[in-house]
Amino acid sequence: MAIGMLVDEATVSIENIHVQMGKTHRLARAVERGSVQTAVPRFLAMLCIISVFIPAFVTEAPLRALFMPLALAVGFAMISSYLLSSTLVPVVCVWLLRHRAQEEGGGFFGRFQALFAWLVDRVIRWRWMVVPAYVAACGLVLGVVGSQPGNELFPQIDSGQFVLRYRPPLGSNFEIARQMGVKILQVIEEEVGPGNIEISIGYAGQIAPNFAMNNIVLFMRGPDDGWMRAKFREGSGVQLHQFRERMRRLLPEKIVPWMADLLHQLGVPCDVAERRARTCQFGFEPGDIVSDVTSFGSPTPIEVVVSGVNLDDARTQALRIREAMRAIPFPRDVHFLQTLEYSTVEVTINREKAGLSGVTVQQVGNNVLVATSSSRFIALNYWTNPETGFDYQVEVLVPTQQMTSSQQVETLPIQRVNDVVNLMVRDVAEVRDGVMPGQFDPLASQRYLSLTANVEEEDMGRASRRVAAAIVAAGPPPRGVTVLTRGQLGPMIDMFEALGIGLTIAVFVILVLLTAYFECPRLALISLSAVPGVLSGVVLMLFFSGTTLNIESFMGTIMCIGVSVSNSVMLVTFISEHWRGGMPALEAARRGAAERLRPILMTACAMTVGMVPMAMALESGSQMTAPLGRAVIGGLVVSTLATLLVVPAVFGVVIGRRQARSMSLHPDDPQSPHYDLEGTRPGAAGRLTTGENPAVPSDGVQP
Repeated sequence: MAIGMLVDEATVSIENIHVQMGKTHRLARAVERGSVQTAVPRFLAMLCIISVFIPAFVTEAPLRALFMPLALAVGFAMISSYLLSSTLVPVVCVWLLRHRAQEEGGGFFGRFQALFAWLVDRVIRWRWMVVPAYVAACGLVLGVVGSQPGNELFPQIDSGQFVLRYRPPLGSNFEIARQMGVKILQVIEEEVGPGNIEISIGYAGQIAPNFAMNNIVLFMRGPDDGWMRAKFREGSGVQLHQFRERMRRLLPEKIVPWMADLLHQLGVPCDVAERRARTCQFGFEPGDIVSDVTSFGSPTPIEVVVSGVNLDDARTQALRIREAMRAIPFPRDVHFLQTLEYSTVEVTINREKAGLSGVTVQQVGNNVLVATSSSRFIALNYWTNPETGFDYQVEVLVPTQQMTSSQQVETLPIQRVNDVVNLMVRDVAEVRDGVMPGQFDPLASQRYLSLTANVEEEDMGRASRRVAAAIVAAGPPPRGVTVLTRGQLGPMIDMFEALGIGLTIAVFVILVLLTAYFECPRLALISLSAVPGVLSGVVLMLFFSGTTLNIESFMGTIMCIGVSVSNSVMLVTFISEHWRGGMPALEAARRGAAERLRPILMTACAMTVGMVPMAMALESGSQMTAPLGRAVIGGLVVSTLATLLVVPAVFGVVIGRRQARSMSLHPDDPQSPHYDLEGTRPGAAGRLTTGENPAVPSDGVQP
């Protein structure tokens, strides 16, 4: 990215050396004059470019971590570029260049320069119409077109990989979840072709509590949960966005009937099987590392958290918000992260019957626990291999496929009463089906529920506003219930606010820097007059290329502002030199613009051409940085025109017929109106003089 800005320093120096060749017969003298004449303007331009990266130092994490490497790379590269263009480039020029003075106005560029000078003259003549029209056009573009490009944290890219979270009917065992995952993979292969899936990985069911947590599949909520990650083969031609939309339509059509048949084969009545099969859930999660990280812990880009001491009140408000969100067209996969109605088997012990039968509550509980889960929860048993010394856990398990109904729990044996009768659970307890929350998530001593959703066919900025409106439309929450958003919404808003504040500080620093250099606030403001053109060019490019305003395009805008201001500084420096030399302001603007035409065009072309490959996003994954290149190209094209045509006109409007006068107040400064000529002579220390500076003519123009 810094290539265009790096060659800028050397380009300006060599171009001025080329100009000085026509004013001297010695190459070394031309090199010396050309380098010295541009040393201070180039240094100031470098400081302006570095200053626009101030947001990297005033923002907080995670934006600082994202922005700081770019700021450091470009900043140190610019410093090195300035040092080399001031030391190595002049030496190499003396070694390699040949003295060749061209006649002014000769050649193709000479004719083009004469035509440009004529155009600048016309623009300056109509400056009182050009400058207001420029301001009005920039304001119109920023006000009307500026609201069209959407906002998002990072640009969406087609990484060719996806993560699918699927959930069979609540309470299903892991075998059903496993078979559902295999069936989903078959549907995907039928849709995209088996040769287009390079690799896939999945997990079904809950991770065993006696195993270490597998960080790849955080988190599985229970046996009725499945997770799948797949990657398309490069060159498959499968568009990820279109694929997700097709899967959201195909999976319910093909999986729900299949699930109903499977449940019916397991003994579930047809009507119940169909009703339960319709509760299957499918949802996509971020498949690439950037989208996953920038969700900041949320499984999807949008997460609405409803918390409260009373879980029922929080659930009521969350259901209202879900219905309001489903009324919006863009959200996809709007689901609760937690299970609200997990299937349970409630065993209520009749203590009177249990006492008469001679059994205790612990006996009933242990028998039910062993049959429905594992014997390890009531009796840990390890066997040590004498040959290896390794310990192995020994436990009794009833296959989950054989425990399919609450009636089987009723017939679990507890103890033998006599040689004929076995005492069962139903003899001392009532067994019935029930539901309860399958997962409790605490937050600050409160329980919360999470609504997750994906965004399709909409940018994150508009999506955040629509989600906020849906939360308001759901009505005020009950007392003690709070609603907040997580995922990309909050960080995106905070980051853009931080970048906006940082950019404002950077522009202010540049303004102070230019004011100190020019010793004139008007010249500093003139140097910043191309900034509205930069912003307008960026907005137009983003609008016509269908690109959103994100972190990358914002970085491109910041870089473009630095380059544009540096070009304006170089132009205003040469214009002000002519003006301070006694030339009228309009003529100085005309001549300075014609002289700086070539280096400004060379700088703009070098940076623009260098950004074209990035803006075209030709390689896989390059969509991430394409907005940066597009923003730089759009901003540079418009700002170059504004710098060459509008800045001279602004100079004519702001300066007008004013004559150059130094703002210095120092009595020893020959340029100061308060210059004390007598006080500078030997023996005149402490002598005060009054009156006008005799070194400055009455018209105020410096000699």
